[in-house]
Amino acid sequence: MGGKKDREILIRTDGLTKVYGNTIVAVSKLNLEVRKGEIFGLLGPNGAGKTTTIRMLLGMTEPTAGKAFIGEYDCTRNPIDVKRMTGYLPDNVGFYGDMSGKENLRFTGRLNNIPEKELGEKIDSLLERVGIPDAGDQKVRTYSLGMKQRLGIADVLIKDPHIIILDEPTVGIDPEGVRQLIEIILKLSHEDGRTLLISSHQLYQMQQICDRVGIFFQGKLVACGSIEELASESGVEQGRTDILDEIYHRYFERREQ
Repeated sequence: MGGKKDREILIRTDGLTKVYGNTIVAVSKLNLEVRKGEIFGLLGPNGAGKTTTIRMLLGMTEPTAGKAFIGEYDCTRNPIDVKRMTGYLPDNVGFYGDMSGKENLRFTGRLNNIPEKELGEKIDSLLERVGIPDAGDQKVRTYSLGMKQRLGIADVLIKDPHIIILDEPTVGIDPEGVRQLIEIILKLSHEDGRTLLISSHQLYQMQQICDRVGIFFQGKLVACGSIEELASESGVEQGRTDILDEIYHRYFERREQ
């Protein structure tokens, strides 16, 4: 049986570029491949081009040049098909605060045309899966940030997507909440076989979960590979607890020289 390197490519960009106002290059000639079943981390500071890349993948903004594909679909020409197979959790999860967790999930389920007779059982199952089975009847305005993020993952899973895109999922969450969220993300990949693309600048957390990472700098992908591969390329000692942090800063130092 082949490893992840032999798996189907589910996310692909070819020369993907986004320029604002003829002068601000948010993303420059991005060539990227994400394989089925892997967790891929897009790493970089705010303004590096991560969120713009995600918006182009979801068909939310058109590229200035180049193309992006989710599965067989062109992200610009077939945004509806892309959205059917992709779940997206933004960095600022939006729910109706005066509705319960279950009511918010039911609303999403109806938008996705899930039959009512299936929806209740599905919601209970998802709340159990993300670790908040007893919070389903509580108003979402009473949820902690970590609970909202877990509800957000349940919301994403309502339509059973092949690909899940998470934008800064752990920002502002306490350590226990981060641990629980990481556990959920790993299960989505290892048990479900889903493909995850995660945008983050939380390097230690990404080190724990990513199969491969891409490092962004001023709109460009300056390095891409497994943590072991990038450590070897940049001369960083293997086995360090802060290995990704050291890799990241060495690539940035090179760019700034």
